[in-house]
Amino acid sequence: MWLEIAVICVLILLYFFSRDIKPRHFPPGPKWFPFVGNLFEFLQLHKKLTYVHLVWQYWSDIYGPILGVKLGLDRIVIISDYKRAIEVMALNEYEGRPDGFIFRLRALGKRLGVVFTDGPFGLEQRKFCLKQLKLNGFGKSSMEDRISQEVSEFTSYITSKCGKGPQDIYHTINVHVMNVLWSMISGKRFSHTDEKMAMLLQQIHKSFCLQDMTGGILNQVPIYRFFGEGKQIFNKHKHVVSLLNSFLKETIDEHKTKLDPQSINDVIDAYLLEIQRRNSENDFSFTEEQLIVTLVDLFMAGSDTTTNTISFLVQMLIQHPEVQERAQTEIDSICKGREVCLADRKQLNYVEAVIMEVQRFCNVAPLTIPHRTKKQVNLEEFIIPQDTTVLVNLYSIHMDKKFWKDPENFRPERFLDSEGRVKFIDRLIPFGTGRRRCLGETLGRASVFKFVTTILKNFNVTASDENAKRFRPIDGAILFPSPFTVEITPRTPLF
Repeated sequence: MWLEIAVICVLILLYFFSRDIKPRHFPPGPKWFPFVGNLFEFLQLHKKLTYVHLVWQYWSDIYGPILGVKLGLDRIVIISDYKRAIEVMALNEYEGRPDGFIFRLRALGKRLGVVFTDGPFGLEQRKFCLKQLKLNGFGKSSMEDRISQEVSEFTSYITSKCGKGPQDIYHTINVHVMNVLWSMISGKRFSHTDEKMAMLLQQIHKSFCLQDMTGGILNQVPIYRFFGEGKQIFNKHKHVVSLLNSFLKETIDEHKTKLDPQSINDVIDAYLLEIQRRNSENDFSFTEEQLIVTLVDLFMAGSDTTTNTISFLVQMLIQHPEVQERAQTEIDSICKGREVCLADRKQLNYVEAVIMEVQRFCNVAPLTIPHRTKKQVNLEEFIIPQDTTVLVNLYSIHMDKKFWKDPENFRPERFLDSEGRVKFIDRLIPFGTGRRRCLGETLGRASVFKFVTTILKNFNVTASDENAKRFRPIDGAILFPSPFTVEITPRTPLF
């Protein structure tokens, strides 16, 4: 018995030791240390630079646009160059998703959902999910109807607050943005005063802020969850996961009691019916657990990224009043006496340029969702081993001085040609690119356009605190605007 234990211990040590040796022709990066790799240096730099993407930028400036590091258990390659990023995101070899403690913690201890799954199972789940979303209006004219309903509710609420002092519009926007997707998923919508939805969105916010796109320290050193601050972070993660799962389980149970195969009204209904069909054929790839985690993925993907983009855009309008005025003038001239619709995007060139510049300048998602190499791959002169996590630093691409010339300046005109028409620049990739491009891009773009144009058409926004006047986002898996308040006044269109 003791011999067996000794052999197991030796094998475990050999496994970890083998991962401590930098593979031959691995991309350059800082020196690795036993077991922890570059983790301590990473944490020190993060404390100094505030943002994870700036740590990658700092190292990439030293070692090159293809950077190789090791954080705890994880080998990670960061791509900070547009040409190489496009190549990586287009290839099947990089299509995998990483496995790890945190990724499983949010998925009931398994590999479930549509974001952090891959292979035939992940592909089938994504296809089914996207098909059902489309059947419930995703990408169709009825999607604009849903967005318009939420925009109308939002406008009525903001109008009622005009002249009543500083307003924090972030949480109001968040509920209405979430409602568009949630109505397709569950057939329900929430009021902006609904305490349950407010609590859930707050928990999603916390979840994003607890980690970065690598999974964070608990993913890299899982044993840290038993000690000090690591235990606190772990308990916060568990609390968020528990609340979300409880809410979603309750929602699914409500649908089960009313499920009618002849009347499928939303994505949850369709998935429950698919579970029944598959089970009757002894196929158990569709389960309630998979449904819960899929809903977590959609819930998280459908709220904060879009809300943060809109909020950052409001901040930019406040900090650049000449941009706000020019965008309002364009809307007034094109949309005389009526509300703005999605079809107007083709004519509202300056508004589109403003949105693009916000996506470039503010970088809500400065890093892509992590990829995983499904087998050993060659990238130029480097060899990237199987099961290496690969990230693209979108921030580096969007702030590349060689291409953008003055990336630190907020200048929407860079997206207009000499005749004032929108100039689409392929280096702007806020939703990623390639085979695992963001599923919610269509909805995200439409929601941002509708909410922003409605704000511009109906209101003037000015700062009511210092946070509104400065761009200092909060770090996390995505970037959040620091809480700020605005003064909102109704406006009379020029035409």
